[in-house]
Amino acid sequence: MKTHIIYITLILTLLTSAANAQMDMSHMHHDTTKTSKPDTNKKLKPRPGYHIMNGHEMKNSDMGMMDMDMGDMSMSHAYSRNLPMNRDGSGTGWLPDESPIYAYMWMPGKWNLMFHGALYPRYTSSNFNNSGKRGQGAKFDMPNWLMGMAQRKVGDKGLFAFNLMMSLDRLTEGGYGYPLLFQSGETWDGKALHDRQHPHDLFSELAVAYTQSFTKDLDLTGYIGYPGEPAIGPVAFMHRISAMNNPDATLSHHWQDATHITFGVATLGFRYKIAKIEASAFNGHEPDENRFDFDKPVFNSYSYRVSLAPDKHWALQFSQAQINGPEALNPAEDIFRTTASIGSQHNFDDDSYLSNTLVWGHNSVNHHDGHENASEHSITLESNLQLKMLAVYGRYEFVQKSSEELNIITDELYNVNAFILGVNHRLFQQFKTDFTLGVQGTVNAIPAGLNTLYGNTPLSGQVYLKISPSRMKM
Repeated sequence: MKTHIIYITLILTLLTSAANAQMDMSHMHHDTTKTSKPDTNKKLKPRPGYHIMNGHEMKNSDMGMMDMDMGDMSMSHAYSRNLPMNRDGSGTGWLPDESPIYAYMWMPGKWNLMFHGALYPRYTSSNFNNSGKRGQGAKFDMPNWLMGMAQRKVGDKGLFAFNLMMSLDRLTEGGYGYPLLFQSGETWDGKALHDRQHPHDLFSELAVAYTQSFTKDLDLTGYIGYPGEPAIGPVAFMHRISAMNNPDATLSHHWQDATHITFGVATLGFRYKIAKIEASAFNGHEPDENRFDFDKPVFNSYSYRVSLAPDKHWALQFSQAQINGPEALNPAEDIFRTTASIGSQHNFDDDSYLSNTLVWGHNSVNHHDGHENASEHSITLESNLQLKMLAVYGRYEFVQKSSEELNIITDELYNVNAFILGVNHRLFQQFKTDFTLGVQGTVNAIPAGLNTLYGNTPLSGQVYLKISPSRMKM
């Protein structure tokens, strides 16, 4: 318990230190602007569709790149000097350009640094309405993730980027993870996990990338991670604005975005205007039970992804991957995964917006040991309505899980449905950090064949405090 307290204190200290650094930088910028040249924006009348910036006429469509302008120190997208940083998701995935940013940022020397993350101290209870049935459990815990990003311009057209993502789940959740009804994937003590969400590794991403811009519309990016995230699936759930208030992983995680932690990945990406195509070679094995080590890199799998950002409100992707031997207990099992997703972001004002994500994921499971091959579908729909200090959010999931994944001695495929509704309210802000109190509930609709084990209409719920960086004001 003392170790848990030490690590939680360390996280809070990092959050506070980063916030103080951001406040110092914002004050420096404020003082500088007082002595800058007189504002000439009011002297010129722009044409329709244009605005005046520092005496020059600029297209309104370019405004996103000016949001964080500080002379020559503007922070852009991690993998393009020609895109806004709002588009940054997980790995090399894209969010809509209008996505808000919850982070601390400061700029020492020629570097641009950003830090963000979330802590969810909470009490959670699963299947509380079916006494003595499977999956019933309660726990005090704290799901968490922390991410740092650094970038530096190289010459006139180059951009170097470094990403670090960490989680102390192994300390706060234990090796067994946290209760999550109908969740499956990975192992503990040599046994497959079910009705639990596995903890994430201490190091979830250590990645470097270099992007060369040939023109404003043309970029070429090389990305290497150990661990890292290959070009497959949507932006991982914890980085989606539509899911940021929900402490739980998606039940479709291993159908859609579970490859966000891969020990060994190399990606080459080519962007032309609103489209990007990427190809990755990566380690298809899921992380082992030791959450503090670095697994052996094996480049035995591959993927490709096509992404589109037609305007600032939308981000779309289609991807496929051949994933060889992902499960430690089933090394003779390979998966061909196909995903497609649509993300939307519509801002009403600085503090109110609506975020949505729709994801379809399909696993074609290929057994090499005589078992029958399987075809499993999943759908996730998320919405997050932010109204100043109040947020109302929801998630619907449909996922087909085999008896093997649920550790049931049958040979069937089960259609599992989960409906989540939550609400939270920001209590206060301190040191550019939000402290938000929330509650959410889950209703599961399951086939009759599972009622004997789980009971009727299993219910789960939780109360949590979310601690995260405040929204950056552009």
